[in-house]
Amino acid sequence: MGTWHELSALVEERLKAVSSGERGVFAAGVAERLMSRHEALPEDERAPFTVSLRPLLNSVWEGVLGDSTAFSVVKRGVGEYILSEYCHNDGQDGPDDADESAAAATLYAAHAYLFACQEFAVWNSNRAVEAIDQHLQYLAEQEEDELPVDMDEALTSELRRQLRDLDLIARYSKDLRHAGLGLPIDTSIRLRVELRAPLSSRE
Repeated sequence: MGTWHELSALVEERLKAVSSGERGVFAAGVAERLMSRHEALPEDERAPFTVSLRPLLNSVWEGVLGDSTAFSVVKRGVGEYILSEYCHNDGQDGPDDADESAAAATLYAAHAYLFACQEFAVWNSNRAVEAIDQHLQYLAEQEEDELPVDMDEALTSELRRQLRDLDLIARYSKDLRHAGLGLPIDTSIRLRVELRAPLSSRE
């Protein structure tokens, strides 16, 4: 099914066509997979700022799956980031903590939920692709050898995963269309089981 460039364009096209609620869930799923991968690193390789964003990501999940009270928590978390030293315009002279893949994806997911802008979900898709590239380059440097797997194949696999995620999310489009305004508790609980778990899987 096409090259990874074509698949990336297809993911972007689909994200632009769906509701902001569906985009929010998609962005949370991408962020979750990147965060879980980061949390699985040896402790001395984990970035403290990234790890500190786990509560924010959990709140984003609550919000995109229908808990309207999460809005204030997510808003506060984003505000704290904006007022921190990690949000800056100093280029390479400032701290790069927020540019770590899982951290950036979590912040994008929070913005996608708060502001319902399609760009943040698209950026999360791109961030996941970049993270694959960076991870494979890192592995190659560790082994001082060629890339352990075919780069194009790895990027294609990630984007196919994203398309499968969008297919799954589309089945719940009716519920998610107005999830930002709040859903009945039983619906939110059902969505946590039927969406958060499979979208969080790193398989």
